[in-house]
Parts: sequence; structure tokens; C-alpha cells
Amino acid sequence: MKKNLIVLTGAGISAESGLKTFRDSDGLWMGYDVYEVASPQGWAKNPELVLDFYNQRRKEVAKALPNEAHNGIADLEAYFNVTVITQNIDDLHERAGSRKVIHLHGEIFKMRSEEDENTFYDINGDINWGDKAPDGFQLRPHVVWFGEQVPMIAEAAKAMSTADVFILAGTSLQVYPAAGLIDFLPAKIPKYIIDKNPPYVPPHHNFNVIQKPATEGVAEVKNLLDFEKKN
Repeated sequence: MKKNLIVLTGAGISAESGLKTFRDSDGLWMGYDVYEVASPQGWAKNPELVLDFYNQRRKEVAKALPNEAHNGIADLEAYFNVTVITQNIDDLHERAGSRKVIHLHGEIFKMRSEEDENTFYDINGDINWGDKAPDGFQLRPHVVWFGEQVPMIAEAAKAMSTADVFILAGTSLQVYPAAGLIDFLPAKIPKYIIDKNPPYVPPHHNFNVIQKPATEGVAEVKNLLDFEKKN
């Protein structure tokens, strides 16, 4: 039987595909205060601005291509039962070939009603103010904003608890509840952090740190796992 490999990814893995990370050093996202475009308060204040912001992000994601980190994680399905848990709203893991992806913070190519949190619709174009869901309420991006619940967190925590091997790639571990998922990992499994600027993790977690960009780090971990598999 294949071992369970759980991979938790963040914005750093998609940065090498040309997608901006969620927070720049000045706390802005693409020149916007994140709370203006990624909170219920921002939506209530100026929904047209929020819709335009995500319409632009959707176009950027559509043009982006999976990089070697996405491809490398997908390749590991040949040897492991891989579950990807991602904080990213893009679809680059799926386009690289990963078959089991849990999106903690929603998906840019899905939308839902303002009132119905459980029914999603695919979207490839824009959402405009006045576009209504079948229930008659305004459509909004299927994205988890600051201050909203993270519906997939329980499923993600359950997956983490089954890990035989774990990889953390391209996330600062600063956004909760996603950052708390590492506490659900079994204690004695191999664990790897891949990041140019690795986040602090308490020593008892016993992570192997690979201080490299995601594309280089995933390739290195693939070699390490292949070595372990053969020995």
C-alpha cells in the first residue's frame, strides 16, 4: 500500500508562476488594502470594487501555468497517496495533475450566492454587480475572506492526522486556522519545510528545513523520498 503524503502549500508555491503573494511587505495586495477586497466589511462597503478585484485575479490565474513545484508534487502520486491542502485560490495544482486538492480559502474559478455558502457554480469569465444566483441573491467569489469561517478546515485536519510523510511549501504559517494544522501531524513522521525564508516552527515538530524556492525544494525532497523508498 502507498504511504500517505500530505502537502500543505501557500502563496510561495504559485509566486514562481507569476502570481503575486497575498501580502506584500507593506501589507497591500496588488496595491489594495487586503481588508478592502477580502473581508465581509469590504464587500458591504464596495462590492463592485471587490468583484472587479477578483475578476482581475481570475484573468491572471487563467494566464499562469503550473511550475515545477506543482508538477513535482503531482508526480509524487506515482509513489504516494497524495493529498494537497492549499491556502491558494488558484487551480495550478489541479492543472499540474494533482487529483486530491483541499482548498482551504476557496477557489477563484467558483462563485456562490451571498446567502448560500454550500452551493457553488463554475465561472470562467467575470462576476458583475447585479448577477444573481438561482436563489435571487447576488453572486460573489467563492473565496474565504478575513473574518469568515473556513469550511474545509476539519477535513484538512483529518487528512493531516493520517500523514506518513509531510511537506510544507511556500507558506509563512501566519494565517490561522491553516497555520494550526501542523499540530495535527503524527509526531514521528518525516516532515519537510520548503521556503526561501522558512517560517519558525517549534523544535518539537522536528522539521527538516530546505531553504530554497519551491521549485528547487520540491525537486530536492523528491530525491530524498526516492532515496528513502529505495533503502
